[in-house]
Amino acid sequence: MKPMLHAFWRAAVYCMHPRVIALSFLPLVLMVALSFGLGYFFWESTVASVTAWLETYGFVQGALGWLDRVGMGALRAVFAPLLVLVLATPVIVVLSLLLVALFMTPAMVELVGQRRFPAMERKQGGSLIVSVLWSLGSTLLALVALLVSMPLWLVPPLVLIVPPLIWGWLTYRVFAFDALAVHASAPERKALMREHRGTLLLMGILSGYLGAAPSLIWASGAMLIALAPLLIPVAIWIYTLVFAFASLWFAHFALAALERLRATTAVEILEAEPQADPGRIDPPPDGPGTPPFLPPSTSSGS
Repeated sequence: MKPMLHAFWRAAVYCMHPRVIALSFLPLVLMVALSFGLGYFFWESTVASVTAWLETYGFVQGALGWLDRVGMGALRAVFAPLLVLVLATPVIVVLSLLLVALFMTPAMVELVGQRRFPAMERKQGGSLIVSVLWSLGSTLLALVALLVSMPLWLVPPLVLIVPPLIWGWLTYRVFAFDALAVHASAPERKALMREHRGTLLLMGILSGYLGAAPSLIWASGAMLIALAPLLIPVAIWIYTLVFAFASLWFAHFALAALERLRATTAVEILEAEPQADPGRIDPPPDGPGTPPFLPPSTSSGS
């Protein structure tokens, strides 16, 4: 627990580094451009499709009718847009995480390595291609889990548990791998991820809950839908900063664990080496042309 907390505070301090703040704008610009591009071409048709889909469910119409009777009929108009934003949030989260892993994590791991572990050997245990394939495979599994678990989101307690757990698992898988890709060999990386799996997963889950914080914007009030063009960039930047912090957290923890692993391995190797006895004289080996070893004579012959 102490190494995890130590890495936590170091990551929080590193988040204020000008280089980290500057790097966070690239994923932000890409995500905002993508969001507004998709919104421009598909927002109205998507909202219309969701509205038509909701009209096929009697219990939804009953709930909307109840809102009309209690004088809250204005919420009917924002119900479908709010649902679209809620359904789009997991995709925004996953894409933000992948962009941080692709454009920010290598530079931040390099920053941590230069400042804290300048003498650490880099064994290049994970290439860029392997890292990308690992991230894409983990992301695919996370998206499948999100789609399968969506019916559970209708249960109020589970919507606060299931998505952050899935995002946390994805965060652990992606950032733990990338933090060790350059400095650790493949056997070292596998050993560390196996040894610290519980701690790394806990770090991922906590990061997942931090990443879920911007989603509370849409739960704050339906009237915020009108401010969506302003709030979406703010939410995306918060996602970016949260995942940047998570990446730094994993980098500090993983590289410190790698340093301890190598120190322990070096001590074990030294202890396993046989120690030479300075008072011992070994006889020369017998072989062709080598006279047999004879002890010195104690007789006093001529």
